[in-house]
Amino acid sequence: MIKYSLSCENAHQFEGWFSTSADFDSQVKSGFLTCPTCHSASISKTLMSPSVSTARKKEAKREMVMDMARQEAIAKIKQVIAEIKSNAEDVGEKFPEEARKIHYGEADARGIIGQASLVEVKELLEEGIDVAPLPVLPEDAN
Repeated sequence: MIKYSLSCENAHQFEGWFSTSADFDSQVKSGFLTCPTCHSASISKTLMSPSVSTARKKEAKREMVMDMARQEAIAKIKQVIAEIKSNAEDVGEKFPEEARKIHYGEADARGIIGQASLVEVKELLEEGIDVAPLPVLPEDAN
């Protein structure tokens, strides 16, 4: 897309976006392009500054892309957490006890979630019981 600074015969300034330079010429010739203020069809291009890519613009663009990627990643993590929670039983603080019962065949195998201290998690892992923490994300994270 090409952005042109435009002016009508009454000196009203505005911008227009065109797919090609020929597209601009065609719209002016057909009278399709008119001033948004006075509706004059006598339109011409005005002097415009070129879009120069500066380090500041590049950094802003990179930050915008990184922010979008961060938002997408957080959304995917939230989706996975919701899926895990919807398919697991929340056993709360009894998590280490229930995990052991399931591991040793004393309880039916099922997905469980709950709380455990770092010491309890270490003990479960040392017993060969696979556990993994669910990330806790701020509620306002997108």
